[in-house]
Amino acid sequence: MSKKPFLWVAACCIGISLLGGGRAAARNAQWQAQADEQGSLQVVVVAAASSGFKAKLSLWEKQGGRWIRTLGEAPAVIGREGMGKQKEGDGKTPEGLFKLGKAFGSSVKPPGLKMPYAITDSSDYWIDDPESRDYNRWIRTEGDPSRLWNSFERLKQPLYRYAMVIEYNTHPVVAGKGSAIFLHLWRSSSKPTAGCVAISESTMLKLMGRLDSAREPMIFMSNR
Repeated sequence: MSKKPFLWVAACCIGISLLGGGRAAARNAQWQAQADEQGSLQVVVVAAASSGFKAKLSLWEKQGGRWIRTLGEAPAVIGREGMGKQKEGDGKTPEGLFKLGKAFGSSVKPPGLKMPYAITDSSDYWIDDPESRDYNRWIRTEGDPSRLWNSFERLKQPLYRYAMVIEYNTHPVVAGKGSAIFLHLWRSSSKPTAGCVAISESTMLKLMGRLDSAREPMIFMSNR
């Protein structure tokens, strides 16, 4: 029996692998150049499948003038409609490089985290009502939130036991462009988010154990 078909398939697979590697190299070069421009020394990279909501998350740090991956690829999930957020409620995750803002959660500050951290309670809300002047902002109130806003998220909830703000649509805030984009805990590896990035608690704690606000941490999200 001729082995040519096998050799053709093998060569084809090598070509696909090299093509994928080329895309990854180009993607890495893109965010590394942008991070260098903004003075960041830590970047969380979220690489999503071309379709669906499955992704991989890793942490890269600038050491000795080179970008080194210090946390290996871990499973993550993104918005139910994939990447490319355009507006409020579209179920998509933003693409691009963004600053990681304040860390927060309903639990005590994780060990090793060198970033501002706030413990949430029942008075903490994130406003996703595009008609409100508080849109895409963290607001505290002890009153009835439904009397103040048409839509809001309670920040004291299980998925936000540990979480970090992704600075999307924050400076300036554009009404209706999208709000409440966080890196938070997932429901499971088989359930998407409404637009955030979600990971397991074990991965979150490993990540938080390395992040340092002095290193200007950022997050880069794109398709693989």
